[in-house]
Amino acid sequence: MDIFPDFGAVGGAEELRSIAGALLMVVLVIAVLMMVISGITWALASANGQFQIATRARLGLWVACGAAALAGAGVAWINFLLDVGSGL
Repeated sequence: MDIFPDFGAVGGAEELRSIAGALLMVVLVIAVLMMVISGITWALASANGQFQIATRARLGLWVACGAAALAGAGVAWINFLLDVGSGL
């Protein structure tokens, strides 16, 4: 007796891939904008002796860098999971 689940019954993998890619692209664009804003703020605050603001801007830069890295890794992770799911 050969009984297997019907993996073709669940559609929409391409739509899910495009929606997730679009959302992660928006996160990536916002993270890059925040990196630019934080970098400019850090530079201006350091030049004017506002060290508390410079420290917060530096933290914002690192957080934005981490968000950009996670968004980039998220695209690869979702594509990997969708490829594994379709190959089962």
